[in-house]
Amino acid sequence: MFDLAQFNDYREDNRREVKKAKGGLPDSIWSTYSAFANCYGGVIILGVKENEDGSWRTTGLQDENRLRRDFWNNVNNRQKVSANLLSDRDVQTYHVGADTIMVINVPSAKREQRPVYVGEDMFKGTYRRNWEGDYHCTPSEVKAMLRDQTEDTMDMKVLEEMSMDALNKETVHAYRNRHMAYRREHVWEQLEDEVYLERIGAARMLRVDGRLHPTAAGLLMFGDEYKILYEYPEYFLDYRELLDPAIRWTDRLQSSSGDWTGNLFDFFFRVYGKLVKDVKIPFRLEGAVRIDDTPVHKAIREALANCLVNTDFYLPRGVVIKKDAESIIMENPGSIRTGKSQMLKGGISDPRNKALMKMLNMIGIGERAGSGVPNIYSVWENQGWIAPEVIEEYAPDRTILKLSFVNANVKRVTEKSDRKKVTEKSDRKKVTEKTEKQMEYILARMQLGVEYRVEEAAQWLNVGRTRARTLLKMLVADGKISETGATKMKRYWRR
Repeated sequence: MFDLAQFNDYREDNRREVKKAKGGLPDSIWSTYSAFANCYGGVIILGVKENEDGSWRTTGLQDENRLRRDFWNNVNNRQKVSANLLSDRDVQTYHVGADTIMVINVPSAKREQRPVYVGEDMFKGTYRRNWEGDYHCTPSEVKAMLRDQTEDTMDMKVLEEMSMDALNKETVHAYRNRHMAYRREHVWEQLEDEVYLERIGAARMLRVDGRLHPTAAGLLMFGDEYKILYEYPEYFLDYRELLDPAIRWTDRLQSSSGDWTGNLFDFFFRVYGKLVKDVKIPFRLEGAVRIDDTPVHKAIREALANCLVNTDFYLPRGVVIKKDAESIIMENPGSIRTGKSQMLKGGISDPRNKALMKMLNMIGIGERAGSGVPNIYSVWENQGWIAPEVIEEYAPDRTILKLSFVNANVKRVTEKSDRKKVTEKSDRKKVTEKTEKQMEYILARMQLGVEYRVEEAAQWLNVGRTRARTLLKMLVADGKISETGATKMKRYWRR
């Protein structure tokens, strides 16, 4: 995140912050420390000032040793900041011309360490980072971080005030039928329903009354929607299908409609059937039996399972699955517990709802090796489709996965054609000096490999969305940046 050789090209963004520190350690350093720790990490650079055009200039440090001593004293003071995430190598000094600057590398905190906050009140001192700088986290964001701290995930909670009648028997029997079809002659096949539900983690015996009560996972998987709302007031599942532009929705399924249970088990199988109904199935036999399950089917199943088991059901906006002719988009409340980088790399399984994952695993859905998302990417690459996109949003926390069915080669040809058309048009229309400067400024603000929205470019330049979109399109046409996504989900990144 910091290379002295690139100093003149850097600009402030969601991973870099500069502070003059002329009169000593600035108090604002701690809100930035908290913000970086609670997001993706970042670097704080002392002895540097941001110019009006966004570029940097050094101001130097008056007493480097005192500044370094003050920093370490404060970062180790629990009344100042809740956790020290740094080692000696994370604080370095550099010489830029005649000036000395100090670079502090702040790593992303592990979920067990979050929230990292300033002062002694986490609800007043927790920050996160957006493109406008550091912002105060809302109480719901802080509570979400606290829920993610423990090894016992939120769905393991025993609902003491609920009886086993809260679970829908038809759904329970449908689940048992799938389990027995997947694992024939399983030793649990002859168990009574309540004993079976205890074995799979959907119920637990309380010592206080000696009775079985549903767990949160059991309620989510097998309960009726109106009963789920007792524990999860924000619970909402929504499937939207738009295959005909002339019709608002060609199909829609909502948990609140009242004409079905609205629980996770029924939602999964109803929606999965809709998602794969247009997937082409090659003719393949095993013996005399046709095999209708392809790697694409398995990848979509894995993606839908990941979406549900990583949802924070206490957060607003709910689970939204959208399908159109070219893509499937899956959105769930909650940040990525392992971090986006680790999730894409794979190898670590850390679901937000472990009990739900266990239940799905028992009927052959999902896996616990942490390789689900990399496998999805691999399947899409083998099909020649555009690579999936993972987007993480905050305030409120939200994870978005986009699976496109557009051929990557066709997309490249189309982009090349679009660039040619825009270039020809721009050749006919003289580009003003102001436009060139605005385009150069956008490029300077963009970090390699990071995706940006139109709104962010508009904020950088203090212009409207239409103007910002025009400038971004011109940069795409020039081949300096790339774009991806549908109109409302368009993202741009520097090559």
